[in-house]
Amino acid sequence: MDRMLYLAMTGAQQAMVAQSVNSNNLANVSTTGFKSDLEQFRSMPVYGSGLPSRVYALTERPATDVTAGAIQTTGRSLDVAVDGEGWLAVQSRDGSEAYTRAGDLRIEASGMLLTGAGLPVIGNSGAPIVIPPAESVEIGVDGTISIRPLGQTATVLAEVDRIKLVNPPVDQLTKGKDGLIRVKQMDAVEPDATVKLVSGALEGSNVNTVEAMVKMIELQRQYEMQVKMMKTASDNDAALSSIMKLA
Repeated sequence: MDRMLYLAMTGAQQAMVAQSVNSNNLANVSTTGFKSDLEQFRSMPVYGSGLPSRVYALTERPATDVTAGAIQTTGRSLDVAVDGEGWLAVQSRDGSEAYTRAGDLRIEASGMLLTGAGLPVIGNSGAPIVIPPAESVEIGVDGTISIRPLGQTATVLAEVDRIKLVNPPVDQLTKGKDGLIRVKQMDAVEPDATVKLVSGALEGSNVNTVEAMVKMIELQRQYEMQVKMMKTASDNDAALSSIMKLA
């Protein structure tokens, strides 16, 4: 009975893990540039001093869905969306270089260009971008940031910096707990001139709400089935104990 009980227990536990991944996707259905996490179940043999006679369930996150979300026009000059493949380079909380598709940019009081999450945007030089006081700021399709200096006419533009745009191989990408994308086997990626931006627009989340809701119901039913199996194992064990007492 213990085999049945523990197998059902691991199944229920891993169904809850998968449900947490799916719930996180649903919670970020409106998050700019969010990339949904994939999950799958796998059979995991239990190795020890004896033969591996038991196989438990395991939920793993094999990859992140990096397909593009829908682009929505905002008309805001500091909003940018990556057109096709590619990523914006940002400085993560630990100071390392990371990548995102969230282009809801803003300028803080010191002039540093930040994402909506408060992360510094990195320029082609590898340093965070700082924008001097200006009448207006424009971001070109190649990531070039141009300003109209204070007191100047609309015909006077000065190039300040260029947003670092990269396009590393998809199979080298991994998503961290902070939601940022990193490259597995290198610290930083060289800028890619082929990556283009759409100004005045934002990329939405790539979570499919209907699919995520259906998955939530499916995982809930799997969890309930495993709990029923645990109850059945408990009932069988009680019945067997009663029979042994009669003997």
